[in-house]
Amino acid sequence: MEGKRAGPGIQGKRQVRCRPRRYFEGSKNEEVVVPKRSQGMLTSGDGGGIYPAVQGWHPLKSGGFSAIGLPLPMSTNKKIAVVIPSYKAADTLSDVIDSLPDELPEFGVAIIVHDCSPDRTGEVADDLARRHEHVEVVHHTRNRGYGGALKSGLRRGYELGCDIFPIVHSDGQYAPGLALELCEPIARGEAEIVQGSRMKGGGAREGGMPLTRYLPNKILTTMENLTFGTDMAEFHSGYMVFSRHLLESVPYQDLQNNYNFDAEMIIMAHLCGYDCVEVPIPTRYDDETSSLNPIPYGLNVLRMMWRYTVGHYLEMLDNHTAKNSV
Repeated sequence: MEGKRAGPGIQGKRQVRCRPRRYFEGSKNEEVVVPKRSQGMLTSGDGGGIYPAVQGWHPLKSGGFSAIGLPLPMSTNKKIAVVIPSYKAADTLSDVIDSLPDELPEFGVAIIVHDCSPDRTGEVADDLARRHEHVEVVHHTRNRGYGGALKSGLRRGYELGCDIFPIVHSDGQYAPGLALELCEPIARGEAEIVQGSRMKGGGAREGGMPLTRYLPNKILTTMENLTFGTDMAEFHSGYMVFSRHLLESVPYQDLQNNYNFDAEMIIMAHLCGYDCVEVPIPTRYDDETSSLNPIPYGLNVLRMMWRYTVGHYLEMLDNHTAKNSV
């Protein structure tokens, strides 16, 4: 399909063709997917996890209704893969799974990616897979970082034939119960990428984000918008949703393995002409559970802006398009 792509400011804008790509046929990797060994299903009922699950709506069901009561003209063949990168999450992972929407088993799977954590995260994940039919676990034999865990989970969901990929963090910082609601713009065919934004609704500070992280977030986002030609309320929320088409259109397996993976996906989508839809979300912010180190993260953001300016991401996308144009 044709995609309008906005390149770096020094190169201007031009028309390009973004072609689908299958990444996973014949690929070799080190992950081991644990087979499910029970017929159990997630029934959170009262939603008694970190966040209450959103009740009474089916975002991907034909004739269903959203959380605000609007009819959703969606087909019934959309399959969801909730990807949950997990590291040092032994104390929170069960609550996150219990807080996912009750409707998830109707639409897809939850894929826990155990990123070689030194605690009991892997054991907890395996136990959840035994108890819940729709939960799968991917184990890493070495730590690959946040972005590396996402790549493994996205690849597994793609192999399962899933269409929409919401990312839920294992520390419960973002409301798991909103995972399906954030899929709505993609399921309607209105977007290829969605972000649950803490800044869009003004809820970041109310959710406990310290000023020492709020201000750098705002400053970096302003700089990124100026660099990339975007208009995001924030670039640094990890509550992302990707479409299958976007995974086919961009070289996401070649992006960074750190926390900048999400922002790089926004950049790649922007270069393909796909705006990131921002949906306001609440947040639960806890410094004790966050493994993000703000100083190297901020330096990587500056490096990412420089790479965009010199055409690095545009070149990656051109190479990807050329490779799959045959």
